[in-house]
Amino acid sequence: MSAESTASREVPQENRFKVWRQTRPFWAGLFTLLGGVPIAYLPYGDMRLGNMTLAMATTAGAGALIIGVLLVTLGLTMWFQPIVRVFAGVAAIILALVSLPVSNFGGLVIGFLLSLIGGAMSISWAPAPPVEETEDGGEPEVSAEAGAVLTAGLPEQRGPEHHATDKTIDANGGRNSAG
Repeated sequence: MSAESTASREVPQENRFKVWRQTRPFWAGLFTLLGGVPIAYLPYGDMRLGNMTLAMATTAGAGALIIGVLLVTLGLTMWFQPIVRVFAGVAAIILALVSLPVSNFGGLVIGFLLSLIGGAMSISWAPAPPVEETEDGGEPEVSAEAGAVLTAGLPEQRGPEHHATDKTIDANGGRNSAG
């Protein structure tokens, strides 16, 4: 598209959530958030089976509540501040591991596993490179800036020709003379 085109760059109403979800670690935040709920709830909740009450209360109920609330907060942080996704992921993994001894085996292992998976997904998530639209309506191209980011960690490839420098002139095929 050119600057003179009259087309709007706004996302259609039905695609807003899809675009929002794709620009952040959505599933990582959801797993972390869902993992915090059983960790925080189980030490305080009880189940009633007829006249019998099953309580999972522990002496570390406050610790479990703090861990659960922090995991829910980290899940929301992954959604609304994706720039700190690595920190949030590492913190979620550490809190999930701490929840094992503190909160009834990490919310009966359910909260532990959900938080662990959410933290790992948050650490491994990377934003997609920006896509530039073409004027002829063909295939969208990845911008040059995004291409540079994708190849930033790779060493520059040299062709078959070898350019001699001051240091390689006297190399004599790999055998240097000592004097």
